[in-house]
Amino acid sequence: MAVHKLILDDAFNDALYTLIAIHSSLEDYRLSYLLNKHLGIALSRKATDLDFKNGQISYSIYEWEDQKQLVTWSLVSNICKTEGLQQTDYKSLFDSQEKIIKTFQLLPEHKTVNYFLKIDSEFSFSKEKYILDIILKIPQIATAYSVDSNQLKSKENLIFN
Repeated sequence: MAVHKLILDDAFNDALYTLIAIHSSLEDYRLSYLLNKHLGIALSRKATDLDFKNGQISYSIYEWEDQKQLVTWSLVSNICKTEGLQQTDYKSLFDSQEKIIKTFQLLPEHKTVNYFLKIDSEFSFSKEKYILDIILKIPQIATAYSVDSNQLKSKENLIFN
């Protein structure tokens, strides 16, 4: 009997998606509304946020699945700020704990980016420049640009399902 051997190259590693970095001081819900309005999409907040380290770090995520074009749009926050208490070493009459705020990034190599817009497509997505032009015309957005996903060290953080 003949033996059939399947060889899987890196076909699964090269997911087809476009990643756009967005710099804006807007809240996530307001940015989602503006993107919906200008791009003609329907992003809505997912029931659960992206959780890392057993819920200690979470990032807000908005998603929309376009069934007609087989495209999934995801808007995810890049910054998570957590508040904690730190014990001080010196003796004092007052409280010996002080509040500290720690900042975590979804993609640490892009620390200044506020949000990422990830556009997953089963086919090649050719409207990247058109979408970027529309996003840049929104007055509340400081800047936006495409990110080369092959250069990312922590691209496993972009797997949302």
